[in-house]
Amino acid sequence: MINVLFLCTHNSARSIIAEILLNTLGRGKFTGFSAGSSPKTEINPIAKEIAAEMRYDNKKLYSKSWDEFSKPNSPKMHVIITVCDSAAKEVCPIWPGHPLQVHWGFKDPSAGGGDQVEKRKAFDELVKNLKPKIERLVRLPIATMDTVNLKFKLREIYHND
Repeated sequence: MINVLFLCTHNSARSIIAEILLNTLGRGKFTGFSAGSSPKTEINPIAKEIAAEMRYDNKKLYSKSWDEFSKPNSPKMHVIITVCDSAAKEVCPIWPGHPLQVHWGFKDPSAGGGDQVEKRKAFDELVKNLKPKIERLVRLPIATMDTVNLKFKLREIYHND
């Protein structure tokens, strides 16, 4: 099983959606986790809606600090992907096992105003942009790839979709 941690500042939208997508699309091969540098107290309600639509257990979702994954007894991460620009610029903890780290930046769907329809459109746009990248990630033969090639492929996935 390949463990992937998605990081964002608040761990309420982008990183949560990435966790949901990887755990549904990569079931049996990948386990997705998410965390934030300054987590909010609640998951965005639209992210919860998307989880329910994808038949992902909402009880597994909660906003958490990235500190949870830097402890010695936490799951060993193989890959860490920052999904927002502010988290990519922050100094990350020293991760046990020194996992590969890459950046996939996405616009924050919860940052825009508007009514519920417009807010939902922003989340649907995130899913539309993130899902093909997660699908390509799931198809990679990660278990047999060296770190240099994996980092290259993950960057290629981000820039070429």
